[in-house]
Amino acid sequence: MKIKDSYNRTITYMRISITDHCNFHCQYCMPEGIQWAPSETILTYDEILTICKVAVSKGIQDFKVTGGEPLLRPGCMDFLRQLKKMEGVRSVTLTTNGLLLNQFAKELANMQIDSVNISVDTLKEEQFNKLTGTTGNFSKILSTIDLLEECQIKTKLNVVLLKETKDQIIPLASMAKDRNIAVKFIEIMPVGLGRKTEGISAKEALGILQHTWPDLHVAKEVKGNGPAIYYKTSKLKGTIGIIHAVSNPFCEDCNRIRLTSQGILKSCLCYEAGMNLRELLRGGAGEPELSKAFDRAITEKPEAHCFSNLENMTEHKGMSEIGG
Repeated sequence: MKIKDSYNRTITYMRISITDHCNFHCQYCMPEGIQWAPSETILTYDEILTICKVAVSKGIQDFKVTGGEPLLRPGCMDFLRQLKKMEGVRSVTLTTNGLLLNQFAKELANMQIDSVNISVDTLKEEQFNKLTGTTGNFSKILSTIDLLEECQIKTKLNVVLLKETKDQIIPLASMAKDRNIAVKFIEIMPVGLGRKTEGISAKEALGILQHTWPDLHVAKEVKGNGPAIYYKTSKLKGTIGIIHAVSNPFCEDCNRIRLTSQGILKSCLCYEAGMNLRELLRGGAGEPELSKAFDRAITEKPEAHCFSNLENMTEHKGMSEIGG
């Protein structure tokens, strides 16, 4: 079964936030921390798996597990294993800041996680510390990237395109010189503190990359579940990804929905609207009722986000609260 929204887009991909907690305090996300959601409002793993089972029945096959920082939540590995084994699931990927990855790399390899995304915005240690609000973690992240390659885990680096780190585009892309990884450059989205953070466009970043590697070309054979356009050059073993989230929206091909850690099924980042699956589950609803909620959420999925018209934006939570 394949489920389509009102604009004939097939929904195949769900991002799942399992916690709003994080051990970084990134400037554009939660520099001073946030008020954590009460623990009793966070979905249990069994509740999430029940929702995933319904999602699979709708034709959703690909799942991204996020936070906050997902590896902070006890039991994350067991949850990932169960999701990987669920009948009908095609892929399970993980997005993390990477700080705890060295503890779990072998487990992730053994369960055959489909890929791991690590957020890294600069290779300057002092700047890294400033951006993340931490100290002493920079070298751990870099060594973990190499550890994942040793474990043969498909690895992607997520780089938010910030004006202050513009000079880091080439150094970060060069991480793919001798590593079979993908370095993805992402326009900062005006969600939460992202509204107040100055970024640069994906077009400008691509121009910088093409100036350094003139043979950079679209790699049609490289695909992912998300909206990145991937590029190859003979000078890099790995690939470069570009996500024009704001300047060139990919809404017409959007294939995703999001489940927040508190059980809200959201169809778009821009809008507060969503289906409260936690209330349904804890009110005694079974899979038929959850299935109807999925149908409604997907039917009501808007045609496009409103990043270019922020006055229409109704979502005021930060990305860590929604699921980064």
